[in-house]
Amino acid sequence: MSAHKFLVDIHTHVYLPRYANLLRSRSSVPLMRTTTTPAGVSEDRLLILDHEPSGGRPVGPQYWDREEKLKFMDKHGIDVSVVSTANPWLDFLPASEAHTLASELNNDLEAYCATSPSLTSNQYEIKRLYGFGLLPLVPKITTSALLEIVQQISTLPHLRGLIMGTRGIGNGLDDEALDPVWAAIEKAGLVVFLHPHYGVDGKAWGDKDYGHVLPLALGFPFETTTAATRLILSGVFDRFPSLRILLAHSGGTLPALSSRLASCIDHDPVVASKLKHDARYYLGKFYLDAVAYGPEELGFASDVLSRANAYASGATEPRVANRTVGSQRMLFGTDHPFFPPLSATEKWKSVTENLEAIDNVQGWTEEDKAGVRGDNALRLFNLKE
Repeated sequence: MSAHKFLVDIHTHVYLPRYANLLRSRSSVPLMRTTTTPAGVSEDRLLILDHEPSGGRPVGPQYWDREEKLKFMDKHGIDVSVVSTANPWLDFLPASEAHTLASELNNDLEAYCATSPSLTSNQYEIKRLYGFGLLPLVPKITTSALLEIVQQISTLPHLRGLIMGTRGIGNGLDDEALDPVWAAIEKAGLVVFLHPHYGVDGKAWGDKDYGHVLPLALGFPFETTTAATRLILSGVFDRFPSLRILLAHSGGTLPALSSRLASCIDHDPVVASKLKHDARYYLGKFYLDAVAYGPEELGFASDVLSRANAYASGATEPRVANRTVGSQRMLFGTDHPFFPPLSATEKWKSVTENLEAIDNVQGWTEEDKAGVRGDNALRLFNLKE
């Protein structure tokens, strides 16, 4: 009888009660407010960006109640989740308040995970919940305050990384002021989950009302693509070669544009001279979630990841894609609790469609697919306790 293969969700969010209460206390975006529906029912609505359609999205206990998270996992056969605070994190707070709240929320998340149920498999025990901590990445924060929080996260046993947005301390993630932070994250062996929030300039979407579609389908992945590219161009991976960064939404459009990026760099000697390798090499430094909803997209992304080492300076190996190699840096995710089904009896499409996509990638073996579903996460986050 074969051993049970874990299904691990690495892209799943929570607004912890302390954070939700902060949002309820606010009068400007981001905020949570209680409204009354036309049917007279009281409803909480979340607004995290200006000009959100329909007065924001309805939210409920699934956003902050751990039992609701576990019920969702049970319904969909998810064994383990690596949970992260959903955007906009602490971006809207002054430095001192962000620093204090980061510390408190990291302790809250550790308790949320540490007191969760456990599973036992092959003589080792594993918790059902682990977490990404929070850094107070806001303007005017001191380097020492950031390093203090990195140290805190590294000592909390059920936090295995940290989530961050794309703005850094105000000048993006390619800001040299973050170098001590990258160094500390690399030394601690933490995984960085890079997640979008701001999208791109809303004027790009025109004047017609398309709801959330353009900002979410295009704006979020474009934001991730830009942030990841700036990291490459700034030489962050040359300075910190062991840094482990997980990109949301399968890396946005970066896999599809990586050769164009390399060509543009080659034709710009000022930029080319700053990097040790061809731009395509650095894509192999990233991990990608498998939240792409289609097998062709996942297969292509794994092709791009697999050829990265062939673009190292001085490499002589042939530049041939190997989907098995690329699959080892891809991990299943659901984006829960966003995009719920319309009926309480339905399963979430973000689960079923992403699992179907993994199942149907041409060129992935059953072992490759099991890796994307969970084995890769067990290794990346060192979850076998």
